Amino acid sequence: MTAGKNDVELASDAARLGAAVLLKHWEQLGKEDADLKSRNDWVSRADRESEAAIISLIREQCPDDAILGEEGGMSFEGTSGRTWIIDPLDGTSNYLQHFPVWSISIGLKSGAEITAGVVYEPLRDIFFTAERGAGAFRNGVPMRVSNQEGIDSSFLATGFPFRAQQFVSVYCAIFQEVISVAKGVRRAGSAALDLAYTAAGIFDGFFELHLSPWDIAAGSLLVTEAGGVFSDFSGGERWLQRGNVVGAPPGVHRDLLRLLGRHVSEGQLDRRATNRALPSQ
Repeated sequence: MTAGKNDVELASDAARLGAAVLLKHWEQLGKEDADLKSRNDWVSRADRESEAAIISLIREQCPDDAILGEEGGMSFEGTSGRTWIIDPLDGTSNYLQHFPVWSISIGLKSGAEITAGVVYEPLRDIFFTAERGAGAFRNGVPMRVSNQEGIDSSFLATGFPFRAQQFVSVYCAIFQEVISVAKGVRRAGSAALDLAYTAAGIFDGFFELHLSPWDIAAGSLLVTEAGGVFSDFSGGERWLQRGNVVGAPPGVHRDLLRLLGRHVSEGQLDRRATNRALPSQ
């Protein structure tokens, strides 16, 4: 790594490179310029070029690190025990529809822990950054989760399981109960930004199911370093593998887990995911 550059600074530099690509194509690309990876899951030239720019810099500075990128799979296997987890464009559908809510997410996993995270919002030039044990920051200013003490009258963020139709009925039952007690619920379409905004105290919490590691790696650290709690739906730590996540201030996190538990368990979600995969095996 370049002398004087820590992991957060390297991730920020890489995010800037990716953002330059995305801003070049912004409002020039549309749905007709994208490919369908799976039902309702799009990838564009902008995604691929952004990821290539990000990976190039990280590989140059950290050649022994592994890289897991959304568009390239396990792009590189490393020997250092560290893995960069990259979403070069979180919110691709928003981007292609010219809806201005999208971001770049870069997280670093060292051993079993996420140790650095950057979520960058290019259109507003806002960096949300965190390093394990060193706090979370918005453009260099310390940030904290909200002081909301419970789910009643909370302002929450979520996402719909559009890529996993087998979860829709469960999600709708959860959503119905959430909106009966929350002040508001927003579905903006970029999980990484939802988590960054939760860390900044804009949202009082975030929950979603069936996410991928690159959606949540950086954001998870932002939330915990800002004083929040991050877990899977059982309250455990298998969220990176399971993709079912809750991130919120402690009281809201507690209430969300109780609410979720009335509708579904992690075991049920695991079985549903397994059953879903069987026909293609």
